[in-house]
Amino acid sequence: MEHLIVRLKDVNIYQQTTRVLEGVNLQIARGEFTYLIGKTGSGKSSLLKLLYAALPLIEGHGEVAGFDLRKLNRDTIPLLRRKLGIVFQDFNLLQDRSVEANLRFVLEATGWKEEAALRKRIAEVLEMVDLAGRERKMSHELSGGEQQRVVIARALLNSPELIIADEPTGNLDPETSDDILLLMRQLAKLNNSAVLFATHDYRILEHFPARILRCMHGKVVSEKDIEI
Repeated sequence: MEHLIVRLKDVNIYQQTTRVLEGVNLQIARGEFTYLIGKTGSGKSSLLKLLYAALPLIEGHGEVAGFDLRKLNRDTIPLLRRKLGIVFQDFNLLQDRSVEANLRFVLEATGWKEEAALRKRIAEVLEMVDLAGRERKMSHELSGGEQQRVVIARALLNSPELIIADEPTGNLDPETSDDILLLMRQLAKLNNSAVLFATHDYRILEHFPARILRCMHGKVVSEKDIEI
């Protein structure tokens, strides 16, 4: 099915020689918003790392954004990652640079060269995250919520097919967390991007329901109704 962005079948995931998750079967479609939950050490981060090729696929079959995870190499991993947007709990912004410079750094690293196209794309993504006109602001001058919006803008630069969000609201207060969550859900619809949103914040699940995947007992379980 062409609309599937993630397809894992009978996948076992390892951290070095330790099997963290086994028998993972997972499908995520274009434009779909999915939560990923589970206790610390349950394998959430390992699953996300497999999807963006920070861990190799050793056993099973996996495809992300059209790339066969078993066939990835040093040349093709960067091509896969250009189809992904990754948002972490820690902002990882260059604090001594402006918002524009942070975004420009990513575009230039992924092959953008034309100045007019660079400026246009930066303006577009900042508009998407409600930070239009903040190009000249230094990263350290922004609030935590604003910095996370810049991180999301950075993730959107190359029009990703899949956005992987690893605890993106972990350092934010509840109101700001809700704003970021709603923004990411809106962007999934607007850009027809799939979003896999890992979180410990079960309050979000109650207020903004969506499909839930849970890592538990070495498995990935899909839950339609979850007791919070």
